[in-house]
Amino acid sequence: MQRCIQLAANGIQGARPNPMVGAVIVANDRVIGEGYHVRCGEGHAEVNAFASVQPEDEHLLPEATLYVSLEPCSHYGKTPPCADLIIKKGVRRVVVGTIDPFAEVQGRGIKKLTNAGIEVTVGVLEKECQWLNRRFFTYHREHRPYIILKWAQTANGYIDDHFKPLIISNEQTQMLSHQLRAEEDAILVGHTTYDRDQPALTVRHWHGPDPKRIVLTHNRPLPQLMDDLYQHGIQSLIVEGGLQTHESFIAAGLWDEIRVETGAMTVSDGTCAPQLPQDVVLNSQQQYGANILCTYHRR
Repeated sequence: MQRCIQLAANGIQGARPNPMVGAVIVANDRVIGEGYHVRCGEGHAEVNAFASVQPEDEHLLPEATLYVSLEPCSHYGKTPPCADLIIKKGVRRVVVGTIDPFAEVQGRGIKKLTNAGIEVTVGVLEKECQWLNRRFFTYHREHRPYIILKWAQTANGYIDDHFKPLIISNEQTQMLSHQLRAEEDAILVGHTTYDRDQPALTVRHWHGPDPKRIVLTHNRPLPQLMDDLYQHGIQSLIVEGGLQTHESFIAAGLWDEIRVETGAMTVSDGTCAPQLPQDVVLNSQQQYGANILCTYHRR
């Protein structure tokens, strides 16, 4: 299953808005096929795994076990149901990382397999599989995007210098910020930040698509914005606004992840950095040059 997760992560850009999924086929303690969902509209992980099985290993499928990080689909979308393909291939056992929260699936794929006499095990590395597709899961369960609050601050807790823009990120962390932008659907700033700084909000130091740009205004309350983004299929949102914008998201409880970059520099005055919510837990802390990047999640 760990290999399934590793394979699935390769689809972080191409699979959207579909979830990232990896599949591995094992027979006689040997991997005979593996694959992942490369691109939306194309073959799913299970399809690619079966396609990778060599002709001389086809006879092993009836005694093989298929490992897949997400429940096989059971409905016709842009591709046929993977559950039907698994049944057709005759594998005897399927191990699933986690159930698919998408309304068209939600256990139906597993039920179809068990009805066909296939032994199914569910919940192997479940938390890891759900974390991989946290954007997809949040979107379908909460009916809103997965929200990442992100800001950079000085060593003494300011986000600007005497209320003027201040570059805190270094080359490494700037590249990581642009990688993040390439992996998420949209990016938001407040109207004050947009008018004052005119940020490009593009992917200039990484490869991938630019996120959709959103400017928060008083004319669109956050609940309405969340509903609009959900209706437009936006599964993930980076918030890079100023203090007021971040505080509004925190006050509304609209956040899933917070990334704070702290530089070594200090300033004597400016806008104070947002206060972290009380229900945060530090997930990771990494140093890039003189800067420290901390990632937080809900407790």
